[in-house]
Amino acid sequence: MRFAISIPQDVTDREFDPAAFRAHLERAEELGFEGAWTQEQVLGSASRLSPIETMAFAAACTGRLRLGCAVLVTPLHSPVHLAKSLSTLDQLSRGRLDVGVGTGGRGRMFGAFGVDPDGLVARFTEGLNLMKACWTEPRIDFDGRFWQVEGAAMEPKPFQRPHPPIWFGAHAPAALRRAVRHGDAFIGAGSATTEQFAGEVRVLREALADEGRDAASFPIGKRVYIAVDDDAARAGERVAAGLRNLYGRDGLSDVAVWGPPDACVRGLREVADAGAELILLTPLFDDLEQMERLAAEVIPRLG
Repeated sequence: MRFAISIPQDVTDREFDPAAFRAHLERAEELGFEGAWTQEQVLGSASRLSPIETMAFAAACTGRLRLGCAVLVTPLHSPVHLAKSLSTLDQLSRGRLDVGVGTGGRGRMFGAFGVDPDGLVARFTEGLNLMKACWTEPRIDFDGRFWQVEGAAMEPKPFQRPHPPIWFGAHAPAALRRAVRHGDAFIGAGSATTEQFAGEVRVLREALADEGRDAASFPIGKRVYIAVDDDAARAGERVAAGLRNLYGRDGLSDVAVWGPPDACVRGLREVADAGAELILLTPLFDDLEQMERLAAEVIPRLG
């Protein structure tokens, strides 16, 4: 079992503390976390920094941590611009980038991005193929439904070859099978319960077998919202408030793990038993204190 930690992105206007941010990421490295991951929220009430710029800052603060986003809603981006930004970030971090991608579903304000929701999956798949072409081909000739490129080039290529690992976020069976066809790994959403995640893993493993892919070469992870607190009731209240702020609705507490260390160990062991090889721990408050408690009181008991 491997562990990553979320990068604090919630910042009150004009109160970002670069020194504290650097110290937090340096401490994550010292504590032995494998990676540090972001989330993407362009429009929303939560005061949240964007992922690519946050990862670039984190790359300058660290030397070993892998950096990821779970997930970039790629149909809302220009694939050429996104490919360039991610290639640059992979170069700046010396090959420490993991790229999470997803369609984001239909509950988006597509008009704000100039995107027609019709053909969302086709746009997603074509955009991903164009990004891969930008990352791997010396001359790009691409004749798609949404984008056309003729005789162009994009340099430098990503530091990792052929490109950074592509982690799919998905829920529906068709999307999970698409992850196996087009991706390198899967990361379950924090908004999914452990039971839902276990069902997703079953579909993934069936699809891997059908495609003749080695399951050992296709990592599976899950984001887990977590709160270590000796007062379980208080933890539950703070988790509910944090998820309400993040998703704008109630009733999501059952997706999280919270309570005293024993309860957190049990909850994370269930996530691992459901198929998670990488667990992305995502505190909803007191990021530094939670990271320290997870490293000292929870993770050592899951080895």
